[in-house]
Amino acid sequence: MAQAASAEHDIARTYALLGGQDTIRKPVRNNLEAHDILMLGLPSAALLHLTSQVAFLTADAVLEKAIGISVRTLQRRKKDAPDAVLSVDQSNRTWKFAEILGRATEIFGTREAAETWLNAPAIGLDQRRPIDLLSTAVGVEAVEDYLTRIEYGVYA
Repeated sequence: MAQAASAEHDIARTYALLGGQDTIRKPVRNNLEAHDILMLGLPSAALLHLTSQVAFLTADAVLEKAIGISVRTLQRRKKDAPDAVLSVDQSNRTWKFAEILGRATEIFGTREAAETWLNAPAIGLDQRRPIDLLSTAVGVEAVEDYLTRIEYGVYA
């Protein structure tokens, strides 16, 4: 029961980071609804909302590493096709980034601390920056495992 409540909390937090009802236009209350939305493709507006909240995403090649879309492509979509949807892969990576950012914010206490953590070399990740590992499923898993270790006080 507690696990279900935690999953719903994670989904609500992620949904809010992506702009919620204003950008996604459909309620997302559980894993299956999130799956359905991701399979249809998140609206570009959700990623635009996220990048407006998390400035470092638009620096260098960070957006391309984390989400799989260049800043230039996102800017073109904003101008020419604001109602376009992201691919399933881009949608999944956008959701996962927001999920990790939300969890890191809870663990570190502030969004600023979470963003700093994502951009700094981490001892438990062989001095790699967590943001640099988000381009693969295995890297995402390593970042999530490391966050769990931090949450429980096991850093190495």
